[in-house]
Amino acid sequence: MDQKLRDFYENKKTEYVIAGLVILNAITLGLETSDRAMAFAGPLLIVADNVLLGIFTVELIGRMFAYRGAFFRDGWRIFDFVIVTIALLPSSGALSVLRALRILRILRLISLVPSLRRVVGAMITALPGMGSVMMLLGLVFYVASVIATKLYGDSFPQWFGSIGESAYSLFQIMTLESWSMGIVRPVMEEFPFAWMFFVVFILFSSFMVINLLIGIIVGAMQEEHEAALQEEEAGSDAAVRQRNDHKAVLAELKSVRTELAQLRNEIKAGAAPKT
Repeated sequence: MDQKLRDFYENKKTEYVIAGLVILNAITLGLETSDRAMAFAGPLLIVADNVLLGIFTVELIGRMFAYRGAFFRDGWRIFDFVIVTIALLPSSGALSVLRALRILRILRLISLVPSLRRVVGAMITALPGMGSVMMLLGLVFYVASVIATKLYGDSFPQWFGSIGESAYSLFQIMTLESWSMGIVRPVMEEFPFAWMFFVVFILFSSFMVINLLIGIIVGAMQEEHEAALQEEEAGSDAAVRQRNDHKAVLAELKSVRTELAQLRNEIKAGAAPKT
């Protein structure tokens, strides 16, 4: 029974149906934010949301029954369990904020779509390297914030009056949002050579460090893709070996049948009366 349930849940058609229901649920949750949609079909949307949540709950219980103790050994099944559990929590009173978290059910597509799983897996693999780069970026921000506060804090306290304000202004500069006309040119009116500091900061933070992050993520995704290809090749090799073994067994059986037929004929010939 458990194996049949596992085969049912691991079937591609079942995964496609669940993915379709997740997308449909995300659409209904989005429509619930529209006053026009709620005025036109509010009760229907609420009923559809509750029905879909019931389907997801039954599906989750079925998976728990099918996999038993192995259910919580898989990270994606735990992810589904957390998402559905959040959706089942009461959304009234102090927990009314959880009503907005129902849209998290759309994240179940990550566990259902292999390509999304690979992307998330690559990002998780890249976390250690990303952490090191973020530490480097934090050090750069701290050093640059201290320098900017010392140099420009007295003249431009609205941007560089403290380390926190300097860090926020430098973050705006790093994103290249109104950095020249909004901040740097006004500062250069009083400090003509201020461009040197800000240009060096932009070159290091916006181009070098951010490209390092992108490189780490791309490298992790490439490794994830290669691992997936290796798994597919290993699966195809195993299938080829299985087919070859099957052919060898059939050939052996055919040989045995031929030998048995020859032996039977020899017995019959030996048992025939002599004239």
